[in-house]
Amino acid sequence: MAIGSSTQADPAQAEVVIERVFDAPRDLVWRAWTEPEHFKRWYGPTGMETVACDVDLRVGGRRSIGMRSPDGQQYHTTGEYRELEPPHRFVATESPADAAGNSLPPSAYGMPDGMSMETIVTVTLEDLGDGRTKMTLRQAGFPSEDWAQGAGRGWNQAFDKLTAILAAM
Repeated sequence: MAIGSSTQADPAQAEVVIERVFDAPRDLVWRAWTEPEHFKRWYGPTGMETVACDVDLRVGGRRSIGMRSPDGQQYHTTGEYRELEPPHRFVATESPADAAGNSLPPSAYGMPDGMSMETIVTVTLEDLGDGRTKMTLRQAGFPSEDWAQGAGRGWNQAFDKLTAILAAM
């Protein structure tokens, strides 16, 4: 049974949809998404280090993530869990934030003023049997297809790292 209610993104906005099959059981993939000590090991595009991850895994609970680029620049996001169906699915918001997890306007990261950057992240994990899991990530609400494509590239780089992390867990 689903806990919580979903937030719908504006259908005029762009989205990312990525499917991956991992050679790992669903419970393990769920832990990699929801336990900070595991999440920090794989999250973010190549070259980025996840330096902070706080998870309050409950409907209405906050999550905040901080990454650092090779040149030392830090980028933070915050969001709220809207739905939880452990270990099958979660829905959370995501938007720019400061290091303390407080929402920031997108202009704080060099994006145009007035641009909405709250997105809706939905992760679904399907048990395929034989210790394999199909993951579907959907991130909706990007202001343009260019933003969505950039996010998709970053997610795919992160999922390449996740593949290696799952093999070692």
